[in-house]
Amino acid sequence: MDEYNRFVDWDKMDVTVQSQDAKELTCTEFQELKQMARQGYWAKNHSLRAKVYHKLISNIPCRTVTPDANVYRDIVVKIVGKRNSSSLPLPEFVDNSLVPTYCLNAEGIGAVRKIILCIANQFPDISFCPALPSVIALLLHYSKDEAECFEQVCRILACNDPSKRLIDQTFLAFESSCMTFGDLVNKYCQAAHKLMVAVSEDVLEVYSDWQRWLFGELPMVYIARVFDVFLVEGYKVLYRVALALLKFFHKVRAGQPMESDSIQQDIRAFVRDIAKSVSPERLLEKAFAIRLFSRKEIQLLQMANEKALQQKGITVKQKRQNVHLAVHAENFKSEIVSVKEMRDIWSWIPERFALCQPLLLFTTLEHGCSLSRFYSHSEGHEPTLLLIKTTAKEVCGAYLSTDWSERRRGGNKLSFFGTGECFVFRLQPEVERYEWVIIKHPELATTELEPENHASPASSTLSSSSVPSDPSDRLSPFLSARHFNLPSKTASMFMAGSSECIIIGGGDGQAFYLDADLNHGRTSHCNTFNNQPLCSESFQISVLEVWGFRD
Repeated sequence: MDEYNRFVDWDKMDVTVQSQDAKELTCTEFQELKQMARQGYWAKNHSLRAKVYHKLISNIPCRTVTPDANVYRDIVVKIVGKRNSSSLPLPEFVDNSLVPTYCLNAEGIGAVRKIILCIANQFPDISFCPALPSVIALLLHYSKDEAECFEQVCRILACNDPSKRLIDQTFLAFESSCMTFGDLVNKYCQAAHKLMVAVSEDVLEVYSDWQRWLFGELPMVYIARVFDVFLVEGYKVLYRVALALLKFFHKVRAGQPMESDSIQQDIRAFVRDIAKSVSPERLLEKAFAIRLFSRKEIQLLQMANEKALQQKGITVKQKRQNVHLAVHAENFKSEIVSVKEMRDIWSWIPERFALCQPLLLFTTLEHGCSLSRFYSHSEGHEPTLLLIKTTAKEVCGAYLSTDWSERRRGGNKLSFFGTGECFVFRLQPEVERYEWVIIKHPELATTELEPENHASPASSTLSSSSVPSDPSDRLSPFLSARHFNLPSKTASMFMAGSSECIIIGGGDGQAFYLDADLNHGRTSHCNTFNNQPLCSESFQISVLEVWGFRD
């Protein structure tokens, strides 16, 4: 055995990590390290992985005063005393029911609690950190003693590089990460998201489990492979793997009855038993095949979600408002959609706005069929939700991320605006959500959008529209088209308005055009994506409503 075996129960460990020839890690270039971590270069040698972890963690930029091994040796006796380590009470910022043991022996299991208590003593600012027990338990497998493990965990917690996010240490950071994960699921795992909405009363509560899947339920050999890459690439890796887990869960369980009364419990059980269906290599392969947003864009989305939580006063642990609470049955009344249908729409919108309640801004039944009144009631609200019911009882609509006042930036010229969070949808006769075509199919960004043959002269300006820059203080800056490096003529083509018409489109080839009298509209439909049109090619409007978002 090597010097890193003190806390390991080798009967539980993968035997291959004991038998591989020792290797050395000499590279320092990030791209080479990244490839080696993804390929599992040090995964098959216990001693090498321990040395790599020590090297990578030692290079984390930290606060000037960061507790080290000597601090642990000084405080552990005073804090723990002669108490039995297995009975030590844990601080409130960790979940007492979720302390993984992985392949630790009895001494290692007791050491986890001792280290947690000493960290709580040295980091009084930590208010919520459910991933901490898992990180400590994992690193103990690759530590010579408790003090070394303590020092490594402290360096991870004390990282002071603003561009390098590692472990959430406050409820605000944790909760916003859950919201961000929900946004990413909505974008990249739509089939799984549809299942979550169908079987769960609170889809946000399901997604709040995402870190538990990784730091709690995932078996040792899997989380160790994830941690290999995490130490090199950072927080984004965690989102990737959690999305991959959800994709595999949906693939394996789709069409099967639930094994319990809770989808949360089913996902946890699937992750615990993932070895039955997915190898660690396949999991990582799936994770890195997802064309995720850039680290910068995810960081901006996380900041937007934190800002939304702060504005709602949600900064400490409490019951989060779910979509069923956001759309109150007793307070909601629409002539177009039911409470259930509005809740379905609420499950599609960005998480930070799902905290809000719907507010009716405009309806043709009360305000008349006037485009000027449509603008006057809608402007000043961002985002908005447009709902349309046709005389044929078709129901469709759009989530619009940008204030309609932006239409004035083009002067008298019809110019497009909006962000990648915009989408169009259909509720009747069948439910379908359509993504923004240029985001979902980036290869189409190289060609300009052509108006339909039956489009009006106003819509013929589609291909010559300009893209206004977003104000820096907008709540949703990260999905501004400029962050996607798209050609300016197609980058922001989602919504446009003039005194003559409204044009909304781009979702998987779907678009619709409304006349100034708000009585008549028509749709365009690209068959490239093999989907059904929003509604009839030409339709009469029965009712049109615009909804805002109320705190």
